[in-house]
Amino acid sequence: MQISRTIYMRRIGFSVAAALLGAIFALPLIWFVFAPFNARAELGLAIPAPFTLSNFAAVFKNSFAMQALFNSLIQAFGGVILVGAAATLAAYALSRSAIPGKGAVTYVLLLFSSVVSGSAAMVPIFLIVSAAGLIDTHLAVILVFAGGLLPTAMFILRDFIDGIPRSYEESAMVAGASPLQAFFDVALPVIRPGIVVVVVWAFVNIWGSFLIPFILLRSDNLMPASVAIYSFYSEAGTPIVTLLAAYSLLYSLPVIVLYLFVNWKFGFRFFGGIKS
Repeated sequence: MQISRTIYMRRIGFSVAAALLGAIFALPLIWFVFAPFNARAELGLAIPAPFTLSNFAAVFKNSFAMQALFNSLIQAFGGVILVGAAATLAAYALSRSAIPGKGAVTYVLLLFSSVVSGSAAMVPIFLIVSAAGLIDTHLAVILVFAGGLLPTAMFILRDFIDGIPRSYEESAMVAGASPLQAFFDVALPVIRPGIVVVVVWAFVNIWGSFLIPFILLRSDNLMPASVAIYSFYSEAGTPIVTLLAAYSLLYSLPVIVLYLFVNWKFGFRFFGGIKS
């Protein structure tokens, strides 16, 4: 009886601790959802009172911030398309070709892209982009993002392609298909779930990046939302919480929509897999 009571009390203690820990993580998310609809951006556990849409109205009047959302879409979609296409072709070539040392090449690229990143790489990147005459262009931001994300994307897709039997393409070529047809008609549909994983990962990385566009862009009309969000700070450096909350919610919507679309179309889950 004493042992069962001890176990029972432990379970109660664990449940209480788990509930408190969950509440600590949930409170910021609750504020994030309800604060934009509150005139004072306060934490409300139900429909905020007083309920208002004035925060969003003020955000929509900020042409710089709204243009920045469009710029973020241009940079994110451009980078995702480039990373997805280049990584798929490169990973397929590395997986299917008999190139000596191809494994070492992949790991070296992955190592350098992980070690030499962020602020450590911005000086040489800036000098290269400046020499190419691409400063203050969307193309510069897209190319830099693609170059930084490509090694990891290749690594992810190569492991995925290695798990696909070569007999799929060989059977197609025996039936008369060319290598190009075997890739597009046989291999690509099987690789597609892996490409979706890379696309979502690349989109999230580009969408939330601040340093690269901040360094490479000069014009206000080219800045992405990750930079424009600082327009909702006062001259003293304090945030205007009501507008910042509304803009943050708008800023997060494309990522949420992308996740919901992939979840509906492919069965993507937060633990990083694709349903077969």
